[in-house]
Amino acid sequence: MDQHGLALSGASQAIRHYDQAIDELLHFRIEVDAETGAALEADPDFPMGNVLSAYLGLLTTESADAHQARERFAAFRGRIDHAALLPRERAHVEAVQALLDGDFHTSGELLQRITEEHPRDALALAVGHQIDFFTGDARSLRDRIGGALNSWHDDDRHYGHVLGMYAFGLEEAGHYDRSEDVGLRAVELNQRDVWGIHAVVHTYEMQGRFGEGLRYMDTRVDDWSKDTFFNVHNWWHYSLYALEAADVPRALAIYDAVLAGGQSSMELLDAAALLWRLYLEDDVQHERWTALASMWPTLVDEPFYAFNDMHAVMSFVGAGRIADAEKLIATREAYVASPVPGVSNVAMTSRVGLPVCRALVAYGKRDYPAVVDLLYPIRHRVNEFGGSHAQRDAVQKTLLEATLRSGRHDLARVLVSERINVRPCSPFNWLKQASLAERIGDSAAATAARLRAEELVRQA
Repeated sequence: MDQHGLALSGASQAIRHYDQAIDELLHFRIEVDAETGAALEADPDFPMGNVLSAYLGLLTTESADAHQARERFAAFRGRIDHAALLPRERAHVEAVQALLDGDFHTSGELLQRITEEHPRDALALAVGHQIDFFTGDARSLRDRIGGALNSWHDDDRHYGHVLGMYAFGLEEAGHYDRSEDVGLRAVELNQRDVWGIHAVVHTYEMQGRFGEGLRYMDTRVDDWSKDTFFNVHNWWHYSLYALEAADVPRALAIYDAVLAGGQSSMELLDAAALLWRLYLEDDVQHERWTALASMWPTLVDEPFYAFNDMHAVMSFVGAGRIADAEKLIATREAYVASPVPGVSNVAMTSRVGLPVCRALVAYGKRDYPAVVDLLYPIRHRVNEFGGSHAQRDAVQKTLLEATLRSGRHDLARVLVSERINVRPCSPFNWLKQASLAERIGDSAAATAARLRAEELVRQA
């Protein structure tokens, strides 16, 4: 039995390492790799150890890691008798194989079936939760965890982590009051639950409560910024709060201290997303872009995850490497022209990834009407290529800025009105209201909007 009372086959020493690996995974600690390796060293054919190893290789969203995971898992499957596995183990093998084959959606569905039968399977919940994130499925981010939650209890070792996942799902589904309460409870149970902290941070971001967000992160900085491979992303959130507070020097100091040192796709996209928000305000940061753009080519040399492609294109455009951005787009156009059946990323690239990447290049060329034409038709389905609302807001901000610069004032009015009425305490939204008013010649309204933005910063 594992730590959550589920049957599994394997050497007892391997199971002990597996239990610890799950704990490290839920804490987003790099030690998950070592514990998984130790489990497989103790028992090379330990089914759940091989399953976990494959999941880890796929959740980085990098093609090189996926290739290695495929090779290792194929060798494992070639050595074992599939029929001899326990039913839950067989189900995980099938879910892993679907993910290895590039079918995010089928893998998520298979993991949901595991959760229905085994709601205390922490690995099925955690991996399914990440797949929902990669596919931008807010409803499933909420309900996959919510449907299992009643099978967990306050005295369970990882109950707080399950609550943290649920809090993030609630936030992405728009239940902000509930997500804040659940997230705070998760962190109360485990102060180093970085995903739970992250859920609270997202909640404040989506409500425009940037002052509270900064104070919350300040009081818990040691809990979310140390001994975790998730610290870069949480520093990115801190930077978003700083930008909302009009504190660009602080955001850039964080960039230089933390974000600029990223190596993985997940870290590099945070760096690109921060610099792009400055780029939209004509704060070009060319040296930082140049260094960042140099990190991307080997990570996107083949199609794997359209969300990463967008941030690579941001980096190329920011660095003035338009030809490299267009080359990446050309490879993705060829990719969707000859699709491999069942690969989720094909539709993600075709329906969202390519239009967004083309729009970013158009923005870099100052062809703002083209940006609007590309982004406005897809603005309500950008979630289809993954990420969170906060991350995808870079696309929405690009569209808004393009409507202003192309003179599409009616569309700009709609977009600004939407933003202000969802987050009336956001200085950014009021500054865009001021920009729109200036462009249509209403100086009084522009002044009032700017004063409102300044007042919100002071209040926060």
